[in-house]
Amino acid sequence: MSSQTASFGRRGLLLSLGASAGLFALGWGTSKTQAEPLIRPPSGQNAQFLSKCIRCDRCRSVCPTDVIAIGGFSEGVLNLRTPVMNYKYGSCDFCRKCIEVCPTGALTDYIGETVPIGKARLTETCIALRTGACTKCKEQCPYDAISLDERMIPIIDEDKCNGCGVCEHICPANVLQAYTGHKVRGIEIVPLEVKDTKEAP
Repeated sequence: MSSQTASFGRRGLLLSLGASAGLFALGWGTSKTQAEPLIRPPSGQNAQFLSKCIRCDRCRSVCPTDVIAIGGFSEGVLNLRTPVMNYKYGSCDFCRKCIEVCPTGALTDYIGETVPIGKARLTETCIALRTGACTKCKEQCPYDAISLDERMIPIIDEDKCNGCGVCEHICPANVLQAYTGHKVRGIEIVPLEVKDTKEAP
């Protein structure tokens, strides 16, 4: 084998390894090629959602509360550019506008006032867990899904919680405890599929 051929072979190998590493870093690794459970806009919990969603961005554009965001590489390849709920930006009032503009039926209409899109759970950063001094989530919940126990710790009624995200959106834990470096709020909405696998602190 000539030195020139060997050089090209080594160069090709290095380029291939570099490209693979780059794609893995961007979320194309095997752990990210599977569709992970995410919180979708109302009625986006159907099994055909990913196959019908054409990433047109209409649902996000029409959302009056700005709670609909777009999935990035961190959500995995299959979820890239699909609508996901981001409660840092707003909360869902189930106005159905996203369903009305969906051109493919990825978001389908539903029966009843609201259908759960996620469930709330406390995190370790909840101020009330340590001091009992914060009641914001209970005060703001529009569905009376949160009550307080004798220690003033929030109790979530899963039968009433529909994942609207008001509690997460207004939670002050990450702001009031910014000095700790925590970015997670004291209460968060998790996908329906993973609710049973996560336990409150």
